[in-house]
Amino acid sequence: MEIHLKRVYEENDPNDGFRVLADRLWPRGIKKEALALDLWAKEIAPSTELRKRYHQDGDFETFKKDYTEELKHNVDFPIFCETLKVHKVVTLLTASKEIDRSALPILLSQIS
Repeated sequence: MEIHLKRVYEENDPNDGFRVLADRLWPRGIKKEALALDLWAKEIAPSTELRKRYHQDGDFETFKKDYTEELKHNVDFPIFCETLKVHKVVTLLTASKEIDRSALPILLSQIS
């Protein structure tokens, strides 16, 4: 399986494959019917508490450790991984400005 990381504000590409929004909140300024989306996986996104704490302190390493721990105990995460396995190409989407410092690379590292 090939997995890409992308901002929701980037153009939809036919090569994106199965498109998954991996944010708990819907992205600002985008109507639900306007976003080419196959799945909104808000249940595997960082918890509201973790997201708020990260936005306040900006410590990515702590966020990475805490989100990884959340995923280990998230009962929806194995189901999410199974859902992805049937697709050859998956694009994980986020509204975050900096993909490298968002939840997506952490999520990608935990998908088996």
